[in-house]
Amino acid sequence: MRAMSSSLYCGRVMHKRVRPVKHKLDYRVFSTLIDLEELPRLDRSLTLFSHNSFNIFSFYDRDYGPGDGSPLRPWVEYHLNEAGINLDGGAIRILCFPRIFGYVFNPLSVYFCYRRSGDLSAVLYEVSNTFGQRHGYLIPVADGRSDVFQQQCDKRFYVSPFNAVEGFYRFNVKPPTETLAIAINQCDQHGLLLHAAHNARRVPLTNGALVTAFLRYPLMTVKVIGGIHWEALRLWRKGLRLVDRPPPPVQPVTVVTTPEA
Repeated sequence: MRAMSSSLYCGRVMHKRVRPVKHKLDYRVFSTLIDLEELPRLDRSLTLFSHNSFNIFSFYDRDYGPGDGSPLRPWVEYHLNEAGINLDGGAIRILCFPRIFGYVFNPLSVYFCYRRSGDLSAVLYEVSNTFGQRHGYLIPVADGRSDVFQQQCDKRFYVSPFNAVEGFYRFNVKPPTETLAIAINQCDQHGLLLHAAHNARRVPLTNGALVTAFLRYPLMTVKVIGGIHWEALRLWRKGLRLVDRPPPPVQPVTVVTTPEA
C-alpha cells in the first residue's frame, strides 16, 4: 500500500500590523494537509480522525468550498476549469485546521492543486471571516516545479473589521514538502499594511501524531477564534475603528488570470 500524502504540519503563525498602529502576535499551531482522495482511507485507518462525522479530530466537507457538504474535488475542479486549468486527475490537497471535538475556524485554507505529473498547477486561497462568510482566490502557478514562488491578487473580500476592501495581497509560498512556508503581505496605496507568515515542519499523519498534537496544542481551534477576538479588542483599544462591511463578492471564487508577480 502506497504511503499517504496527507500529513500534519506543526509550526508557528505570525501576524504583524505596521500601520496605522503597530501590533504583533505569534502563536504555535498545527495544521492538516489533507489529500482529498485519501479521505476515505484516513477515515478507516485513523482511530482519532473521522470524515464527516464526530471525533476528536475531524474533517467536514461543509466547512469548505460551497459549504453544502458536497464533495470538494468537483467544486475545486469546476473553478479550475473556469481558469482553463485541467489537472488530468492530479492531486488536490488542502492545508487547514481540523475540527477538534467538533469545532473549527479557518481564517485561511489553502488548496494545492497538482497535475498528474506532480507539478503544482494552481493554488486556491480560501479566506474566511468571523461573520460566516468566505471567498477564494484561485491563482495559476507558472513554474510548478519551483521550490518557492510568488503570487498576487487584488483584495475583494472583507476580513478584518479594521481594514477596508482595497489594495492587494502578495503571496510568497514554499509548497508543503518536509517543510512549508507561506508569507502574505497585504498592501494598499501607501505600501505595506499587514504581514503574516506560517512556517511549519511535516509530521506523518498517524494516531500517535494526533495524540501528541492534542496534548501539545489543546483546544487549539477554540484558541484561534478566541485569539482573533482578543487581538481585535486590543487593536480597538489602540485607537483603530471599525470599517463598514460590504456584501461579499457575488462569485465565491475570484479567478486570477494575471501571471505571478
